Amino acid sequence: MFDEKELENIKKKKVDWENNCYSEHVKKHPERKKKFENLSWEEIKQLYTPDDISHLDYLKDIGFPGLYPFLRGIHPTMHRGRLWTMRQFSGFGTAEETNKRYHYLLEHGETGLSVAFDYPTLYGYDTDHPFARGEFGKCGVAVSSLKDMEILFKGIPVDRITTSMTINGPAAIIWAMYIANAENRGIDRRVIGGTIQNDILKEYIAQKSFIFPPEPSMRLIIDTFEFGSKEVPRWNTISISGYHIREAGSTAVQELAFTLGNGLEYVRWAMKRGLKLDDFAPRLSFFFNAHNDFFEEIAKYRAARRIWARELKKLGAKKPRSLYMRFHTQTAGCTLTAQQPEINIIRVTIQALAAVLGGTQSLHTNSMDEALALPSEKAVRIALRTQQIIAEESGVTNTVDPLGGSYYIEWLTDKMEEECYKYWDRVEQLGGVLPAIEKGFFQREIAKSAYKYQKEIDEKKRIIVGVNKYQLDEPIEIPILKMDEKGEERQINRLKKLRKERNNQKVERNLKRLRKAAEGDKNLMPFILDCVHSYATLGETCQVLRDVFGEYKEPVIY
Repeated sequence: MFDEKELENIKKKKVDWENNCYSEHVKKHPERKKKFENLSWEEIKQLYTPDDISHLDYLKDIGFPGLYPFLRGIHPTMHRGRLWTMRQFSGFGTAEETNKRYHYLLEHGETGLSVAFDYPTLYGYDTDHPFARGEFGKCGVAVSSLKDMEILFKGIPVDRITTSMTINGPAAIIWAMYIANAENRGIDRRVIGGTIQNDILKEYIAQKSFIFPPEPSMRLIIDTFEFGSKEVPRWNTISISGYHIREAGSTAVQELAFTLGNGLEYVRWAMKRGLKLDDFAPRLSFFFNAHNDFFEEIAKYRAARRIWARELKKLGAKKPRSLYMRFHTQTAGCTLTAQQPEINIIRVTIQALAAVLGGTQSLHTNSMDEALALPSEKAVRIALRTQQIIAEESGVTNTVDPLGGSYYIEWLTDKMEEECYKYWDRVEQLGGVLPAIEKGFFQREIAKSAYKYQKEIDEKKRIIVGVNKYQLDEPIEIPILKMDEKGEERQINRLKKLRKERNNQKVERNLKRLRKAAEGDKNLMPFILDCVHSYATLGETCQVLRDVFGEYKEPVIY
């Protein structure tokens, strides 16, 4: 961009500015000379100029949208050609209640669905299991069988609306239910589209809703890759998630490094199975957090695209789509405050804007009341309207990557990439991703960051509006969602009826076939689909795999 003589001239002018303008100003206002850091504790200078990014080759390292290395976006038109999918994460109580919420969101302009499951479902238990008592429907919808899935998507055109499902340990079983529901409605599995999260490495690292040990869990994930690429070609068989890593307390740099590291581990396992990279890589997707530091988040998304394209190319990917990092974004739940919940709308707006400017393919915006309860209809409508205002009124979709070429953005993008590779070196020294998990490396790194961040809040070194500054002593006056107290009873009764009316001999036969396949090395998806089609429950199907694979016990980490 600049030759050496021009850069030298810029450096001289910068020194002159620092000595004669900046330094004179801070003499009069010394408080303005304080140290500024982003949320990864990277020191941020007062000014960035071309010499800060002089090592970057604009054509090679930054490039153009739609062209390798995709730093500026995977599509040449980005949001000028098509807006991101507005996909509000939603689920609570029974399938009936959640189905009503889905119809409400679609009527108000949502363009894709996103399913939140309750904790018993996440852990592979039916609603009537003793472990499920007291947890029914509190943080998502309960899905214990294909019957629940049929109710959940009643009246929804699953051949035209894509669905994302945040499920990990039992992801293959829940996905099979979605496929079976479509097929029972006469819809070919090859036309349905959506995403299962299916990211078990992140569970061991951060969210902890794992079921099986790592090796059989990875086997199940690669089974979905293989089956999906052949049988359900429009489906993203994984959403490699940094979101929960960030929610657990990581920095943006850790989120970037750990997420992409996990992604490459899945690729290595699939290739070891014998899958061709260009057959499954185009259907790998990602899921990132949108936190409070506006520019850091934008730089994170841009760095992620460039790193992923580079690494997949090294591994032998040939198709351009194999190099695409397609990602969903959710605004940061951990930043929402119970104090003055209405101001969460402003936080969410800033975070959503960062995701859009960073080039997200789909977006969830949190509701203002989520620190208190599941979102009310009014709160979720405002959250959706936030996306719609950004899309329709702000003008930020008019051009592609409008911040590209900013000295600060390009420097920060490059810096985050550099720190990502440093983390990868440390993981490699520990023997790779799985050994690093067993040794507690990721968990300790996240815990240290979470502790440091909270300590800064407690000491008022980091301001959270309404929490440690600008507090108000007044009652909260927003409506809180009330759940149907009879929902659990109805769900249990439906399970009893299902077990009585289904063909139990067929169920038993299919579960035995699944057990035998799990004891061998066949792809388990066809066997799981048979179980689901015969109305074997989630808990019954999962128990077969528990019996064969065992359950994961997290090591004690000091």
